[in-house]
Amino acid sequence: MDIHAVRDWCQARGVVLRVLSGPLSNFQDLAADDATTTALITNVIIAVGQFQRDLQNELTAEGIAAAEAEGRYRGRPPALAGDQLEEVRAAFRDEGASIAGLAREHGVSRVAVRTALADLLPDPRIPPPQS
Repeated sequence: MDIHAVRDWCQARGVVLRVLSGPLSNFQDLAADDATTTALITNVIIAVGQFQRDLQNELTAEGIAAAEAEGRYRGRPPALAGDQLEEVRAAFRDEGASIAGLAREHGVSRVAVRTALADLLPDPRIPPPQS
């Protein structure tokens, strides 16, 4: 649609639309008002461009689906998983261990521990009750 808009704009103002290099550089004016050659070439360019875009979108969707099927899409894996995750959650919940202490003990960042404990931590957006 953008190419048609540019071509219409050029035609309305009498501006010459030329391709400076490549196989289309033989045309003197792609905005010429003849219904045969330039309109046909413009429509072919648009169709090829749309085909390339559709093909790229299809291949991207296939790649994402394949990556999701293999479990390697949506970022890197969490730093704490499996038994280590359960140990951290149990130590925080049952023993009252600190986030910094758990991070040191398991060799991960405090952010990784906070992520593992996200549902056990209070929501920072909710103010504590006033007494």
